[in-house]
Amino acid sequence: MNELSDVKISLVVPVFNEEASVPLFMEAFLKASAQWPFAADVTFVNDGSSDSSLALLRYYAGEHANVHYLSFSRNFGKEVALSAGMDHAVGDAVVLMDVDLQHPFEAISQFVEVWRKDDAQMVYGVRNADNEETAMKRWTSRQFYRFFNMMAHTPLPEGGGDFRLLDRRVVDALRSLPERNRFMKGLYAWVGFKTCAVPYEQPARVAGTSSFNYWKLWNFALDGIVSFSTWPLRVWSYLGVLVAFFAFLYGGWVIFQTMVWGVSVPGYASLAVGVMFLGGMQLISIGILGEYLGRLFIESKGRPPYIVAEKQVADAPTA
Repeated sequence: MNELSDVKISLVVPVFNEEASVPLFMEAFLKASAQWPFAADVTFVNDGSSDSSLALLRYYAGEHANVHYLSFSRNFGKEVALSAGMDHAVGDAVVLMDVDLQHPFEAISQFVEVWRKDDAQMVYGVRNADNEETAMKRWTSRQFYRFFNMMAHTPLPEGGGDFRLLDRRVVDALRSLPERNRFMKGLYAWVGFKTCAVPYEQPARVAGTSSFNYWKLWNFALDGIVSFSTWPLRVWSYLGVLVAFFAFLYGGWVIFQTMVWGVSVPGYASLAVGVMFLGGMQLISIGILGEYLGRLFIESKGRPPYIVAEKQVADAPTA
């Protein structure tokens, strides 16, 4: 590998209504990059912000040659913003991070060291347990990873988020994937390559509040499960066989009672409960089929995952 002085690291930073965080991020980036032994640039991805975030990105891109940005025509979501940033990043490795400084710049030097010394193509950060997240959010996060790994064909390393370094080979592999419903944590694991974890201390947000709530996190988890597992579809086959088996046993018991003892079949209560139970199961199964069918419908349209309304970026690498 080249000497560190010949290496360039590109930071990809999604931005959505972060006018208070962008100046603080830039201050920290300029201070950190001045001490790094490698060259670094940053590509901001404005994901349809409605505040003055875009105006700030224009200003900093005009003031600094190593600062670039692209701006979407509307909000397309963080997963797409990360993909767009990788499409336009030019470094030998790409670091994905948030603009709120909860991903510390000190960890990037550790990422680069592991990438160089351990020949790892992917280095991801793992937050230490002592951070400002609520106990409920930490618990639900652990349960998601466990549930996902039980069902998915490609397991996720627990605690591995978007804060990570990707070698150029990994970036090119991710850019070659054509899907539009992009669950990035799953895609990182799917492409493979040697991967190492680096623990880091997560500080508090420097400004503003997170746009993620439990409803968005639930939909995010649902996207991940549907994108990387067919188990929700398969389970209904097993459940149908199980229900049919017990229905056969119960039917045989009713026939036996009637023929031997002349016991009449019970009335409406058991019939109503059975119909409602089976009807509920059918609706749930149809809903799961609809989730998969909806994603197939979106993929079949072939629309681009994002539309850039404005950009000031370096020459993009070829795929």
